[in-house]
Parts: sequence; structure tokens; C-alpha cells
Amino acid sequence: MVGLPARGKSFIAQKIVRYLSWLSIKAKCFNVGSYRRRAGSGHPNAEFFDFNNVQAFEIRQRAAEQAVTDMMKWYEEENGVVAIIDGTNTTRERRNWILKYCREHAIEPMFLESWSDDMDMILRNISDVKKSSPDYEGINPELATKDFLKRISKYEKVYQPLDHELDKNITYVKLINVAQEVIINRIQTYLESRVVFYVMNLHIRPRCIWLSRHGESVYNVEKKIGGDSWLSERGFRYSYKLPDLVKQSAGDADLTIWTSTLVRTQQTARELPYKQLHWKALDELDAGVCDGMTYEEIEEKYPGDFKARDENKYEYRYPGGESYRDVVIRLEPIIMELERQENILIVTHQAVLRCIYAYFMNVPQEESPWMSIPLHTLIKLEPKAYGTKVTRIRADVPAVSTYKEKGTSQVGESTQDGTKSRNILLNLPESSN
Repeated sequence: MVGLPARGKSFIAQKIVRYLSWLSIKAKCFNVGSYRRRAGSGHPNAEFFDFNNVQAFEIRQRAAEQAVTDMMKWYEEENGVVAIIDGTNTTRERRNWILKYCREHAIEPMFLESWSDDMDMILRNISDVKKSSPDYEGINPELATKDFLKRISKYEKVYQPLDHELDKNITYVKLINVAQEVIINRIQTYLESRVVFYVMNLHIRPRCIWLSRHGESVYNVEKKIGGDSWLSERGFRYSYKLPDLVKQSAGDADLTIWTSTLVRTQQTARELPYKQLHWKALDELDAGVCDGMTYEEIEEKYPGDFKARDENKYEYRYPGGESYRDVVIRLEPIIMELERQENILIVTHQAVLRCIYAYFMNVPQEESPWMSIPLHTLIKLEPKAYGTKVTRIRADVPAVSTYKEKGTSQVGESTQDGTKSRNILLNLPESSN
């Protein structure tokens, strides 16, 4: 990464890691600021980032060296594929050092610069950083903003942006005001082109994504999977409650609704007073020959498949159907479009929401098929520089639990006493990743 502070570098770096990991490409971010804090910089003020401050500069240089050393260790010991050095790297001297080091270890780096003169965006980023960065933990917000602006001015004195003539022999991407203009140079590999295409679709303006499963369906009540059944009576009650839940969470924000092409999602969204789009890619995981069956019936008729799915749920593909990996592949265009859009509410299905939620929350693939995404719950995601804030709002409408734990054909999540809960009526607390 290259660029002045408050240009969204950490946000972009984390997004790239999540995107590549979601696609099963092993990626990791090495944040230089984290190494600097471990070295004991504490809560440094702007003077710490003065390049004439020799002692502080040495601390920062050692932090960068340790990040690069750990990166190489990760490549060698864990077979890493894409590493991101998340730092300012504002001088050509620093970038040339990274370039030389990488090439000595048979790695061809790509530099990604986020350049901006949009003060509204910069101030929004500063506001986000002072709330979430450990550097400003417990610091008065007004003082934090003033100090951060001074920090930026220290970097501006030495900043050498990527230049078409001076840097024509290296691979780089230059994002100007995020994606207002994109300059690319010497992109040579398929993986590089994937990263470039992804970052061209990003924006870092504040926005929210809302997720909801369809209301309880007739198949849910009958414990059947798949199908294209209508909502149950309680499912329709949820569809009437959903506009109020959305209003409570989104206020007057302008939303677009995305649903699958299946009846139960469109019935759930029909009372929502927003523009709606229907996506085939949002249809539920195809259960193939098991479509319309209960888990008990699958265990009895296809015991080998039932066991194989429990053992590796992410990779298992129903005969004639899909795996979670297949769903991720068909969802990639949805993710790209999501990154380009503002506020979106997605009304879709359990497996599909697990995949989308895993993308935003950086949930490991092997865990994502086992996540609990209950019926009649509105999930609000707020992407931030250092993670994604998630809030769950439970509608006061009972619904069956369709969750199947590993090793059983029964649905329902275990309660503290070990029994199965068929109707989940919890108000889940706000949490963040």
C-alpha cells in the first residue's frame, strides 16, 4: 500500500484480504502500525511522525522491517499467496527497499496507491480512524482530529506519489479519490488483474448492508430443504413487520432491495417501499436429488452423502446440486456489484446469507456453513477501516429454527440445557468483528 494517512489504505487492504480469502486464495495483511505499537510507541502525537525525529524514525523503520520479515516467514512456512504490507510507504526510497527485498526472494510486488484531495472523504476517514485506531483510544475526539491533521502534514513534506515516468518499470495501481480515476501500470498476471478489477469497484463512503432471510416458509415448518414454497402464516407476519424493522434501523436512508427469484423472498419483500431487483445468483443452494427432503429422509436414503456433508460441509456437493464453494463462485458478481453500490437490503436464503456474511466478517470457509443465521432477524453490517460492525434486530414473530448441527438430522439450535430450541426469540446484542 502507498499513500498519506486517512486515504482508506487499511480499509482497502482489509477488503482485498477478505475478498481473496473468500475465493480460497490465501491472503494476509501485515499492518506496519501494529508492529510500531508493539515496539512501544503507545499513543504517539504528530511529532512522532516527523521525519526529522531520528529516534522515532528508527522505531518506524524497524516496524516496517519486522512486517516484511514476518511476511516472508508466512510465505515460506504457511504457503501464503498474497501478502499486503499496509503502511504509508510514502517515499521512493522505502518503496525501492521493498522492491529490492521482494525481488531477492522471487516475489514481484504490486504497489497500490490511494491518492486523494477530497477533503470531505479525508475528514470522514479521520473520523473513522480516531474511533477505531488504537493510536487514539481514549483520546478526546477533537484533539485526535487536530493531531491527525498534523500527522498528515508531516507525511506531506516527504510524500512522493507514484509517477508514470519515474515508476514506469514497476507494477502499480493508482486510485485517485478511490475509484474516480484509476491508473494501472504493468499488470502482468491473472491474480494481479483480479485485484485490480476488485479495487476498481470499491468505494469507501459510509454505507450499510442489511441482510434478512425470507420469512418462515411452509417447507421450513415441514423441515424440508430447498423447494420454492410459499411463506407460512408467520412468514407473512414477518413480511408485514419488516418495513418497520428496516425503518428503525435505516431511518430515511435510500435503499435498494435485492431478492432471489424464488417466491418466498419476493413475498417477504413485497411490503417494502423501495426499488427491488431479483437476482438468480441469490437463489438458495441447489440441493440436487435431495431437494424437498428432510434431513431425516436424507440420512435414511443417502447415509454416505449425509455423513460426507457433515465432514466437509463447505466442499460437499449434493448429487446433481451445489456445494457452498459453488455458491461463493456464483455470488462473486453479486459481491462486485455490492461493493459499487450504496445502501442495499438483501432478502435471500440461509446458505447464501452465510456466504455473504462470511465475506464481510472474514469468517473462515470451514466455519461459514455452520453459522447461525436465524429466521425473522434483520442484520445490519457497517464496513469500517478496522472491521465490520454488525447489529441484529429480532422481529417479535416466532419462527422455527432450521439450523442443523453437525452429527444430527434434527433441526433446532441447542440451548444451554442441551435441548433443541424450535423457536428462537432472542434479541441478539450488538457486536463487532
